[in-house]
Amino acid sequence: MKFTRILGAAALSFGAVFSGAAFAADINGAGASFPAPVYQAWAAAYKEKTGTGLNYQSIGSGGGQNQIVNRTVDFGASDAPMKDDKLEAATLLQFPTVIGSVVAIVNLDGIEGLVLDGAVLADIYQGKITKWNDAKIEALNKGKKLPDLAIVPVYRSDSSGTSFVFTSYLAATSEDWKSNVGAATSVQWPTGAGAKGNEGIAGTVKNTKGAIGYVEFIYAAANKLATTDLVNKAGKVVKPETKAFVEAAAAADWKGAKNFAASMINTPGEGAWPITSATYILLPKNPTNAAQSAEAIKFFDWAFGAEGDAIAEKLHYIALPDSVVEEVRKAWASEVKADGKAVWTN
Repeated sequence: MKFTRILGAAALSFGAVFSGAAFAADINGAGASFPAPVYQAWAAAYKEKTGTGLNYQSIGSGGGQNQIVNRTVDFGASDAPMKDDKLEAATLLQFPTVIGSVVAIVNLDGIEGLVLDGAVLADIYQGKITKWNDAKIEALNKGKKLPDLAIVPVYRSDSSGTSFVFTSYLAATSEDWKSNVGAATSVQWPTGAGAKGNEGIAGTVKNTKGAIGYVEFIYAAANKLATTDLVNKAGKVVKPETKAFVEAAAAADWKGAKNFAASMINTPGEGAWPITSATYILLPKNPTNAAQSAEAIKFFDWAFGAEGDAIAEKLHYIALPDSVVEEVRKAWASEVKADGKAVWTN
């Protein structure tokens, strides 16, 4: 399977990923910021190879779901799987593209390898832990001199699949969070400051002493932000690195997942990173423009190949297992039709 490889360090700079924003808008997509770096990098390589452009708007998962339901783009993108009844009502096919991981980022001077767990993160984001030298944080960081500094939690102000992944982890590790706040693309955050997009959280944390936030890993790496270690389900302290992401991805139950919505949150495994998730594309099953729908499918079919995998790996995303890619291709061929005819053949 593809994700058993240990992935290389990011070789494409974050600036390069976003520098070509004005692609020829042959295909239009919008949604999650979590996969935006890889979608933009794929777009640049695909245009050079085929001449077909992609305009992808990183507006958040909620925005992506709304735009595809309203058919204002060729595809929507969401980290939060759309509910089965909504997929059916909107006549949409949902499929995964890559697997990524959410990390906690902090702005603390002189502290390396800070360790947190889900319960402590939940208490921070509920305003129950307000200082970095709180006894609960000190208990996880014996030997570290933690500052008497106010914690500034930063959360997504927009409807966000990254928030869905992060709050799903908090709900899985804190009964208090599960009961009082829950898991969703948009929740009532008890405390903190809002920022738009993964980009916004990364920027706010970078510029605010004592801040903590959550982003897809590439945003932390690209902005050279300090990440925390986490205590996983096995009770082991794990660092946010590729081998931990791969171990978490390997535990996904794809065969038992309807509409490809396999959970990787807080999976078992001594080395597994606990906040890992696939990200999804939403494509009309009944496209009004068959040619445009076919172009979108061709783009993702290419992205699932060796060149697309290599780009994803350089950006610290994990390629889907070959068996899942094959099932996605079967779904394209059997479920996306215009006037009763398949728009793409496998």
